[in-house]
Amino acid sequence: MRIPSTQALRALDSFARHGSVWRAADELHLTRSAVSHQLRLLERDLGFDLLERIGKGVALTPRGQRYASDVRKALTVLGDAVTRHAGTGVGGSFAVSCTPGFASLFLCTHIAEFRQMYPDVALHILTPRRLDDVSNPEADTFIAFGVGNWPNRAVELLCEISFTPLCSPTLLNKVGGLSKPWDVLRANLLHLDDTEDWARWLALSKVENPDTEGGIFFSDMNLVFSAAIAGQGIAMGDELTSRRALNEGRLIRPFDIAIKSPRSYFLVSEHAKASHPVLEAFAAWLRSKLSENPVRPY
Repeated sequence: MRIPSTQALRALDSFARHGSVWRAADELHLTRSAVSHQLRLLERDLGFDLLERIGKGVALTPRGQRYASDVRKALTVLGDAVTRHAGTGVGGSFAVSCTPGFASLFLCTHIAEFRQMYPDVALHILTPRRLDDVSNPEADTFIAFGVGNWPNRAVELLCEISFTPLCSPTLLNKVGGLSKPWDVLRANLLHLDDTEDWARWLALSKVENPDTEGGIFFSDMNLVFSAAIAGQGIAMGDELTSRRALNEGRLIRPFDIAIKSPRSYFLVSEHAKASHPVLEAFAAWLRSKLSENPVRPY
């Protein structure tokens, strides 16, 4: 049985109650385009129309109204379950060390839901200096980006990713389009720490003798994406952290060619802390959010 994402169901419920996308967006603290996107994804998953155009606006179809009514009942049951089980031993201070890009571009867009489920947890989000660093003694668990080699630690694979060039519509127009892979060399290449990802992509794309050393280097993925969104160059990004910018049209993907990263996101912790109630709750919640937002192979 495939269950649609809770975010899409909440978007439908809010739209059904308010009757407009902008009011639903205000309630859910999302953009209007994000709410519309969630409703379109839900229609695709369900295989039937939820919305119909009426004049200049949209409204629920009769079938959409019936489905929204059932969704409301289901969400109420889930909310009641949270209330009944809150304060049953999952609480206290808990620190998560997380790579800056994953933290700001994925975790921080969902983390209030965990807080709602476990109100007695005082959650602290830390960021390491290195993406694969799991040494901070103040952290109870780590979301690290690496090859999975952390001896004497409990290690769980969270997500594998692939990289592909991403740029803003403004830059695409400025350079006159990107029709062939070597066209990326007409713009600044934006790097995270080193040129490895760009070098691998250009080699896969059969671009001969590319000069990747003249690009712009950043120590934080947030800075890479900020520069790309501002039209300062072309970033090498993955779907997980760039999904929101892609959905909102701030970034676009000019090519189908992608490279599978040799590194992945892992949940890493000391064996002694593996059975910590908050860690178990956080890990289960994180798995759920990643399954609701699966990373499709480019």
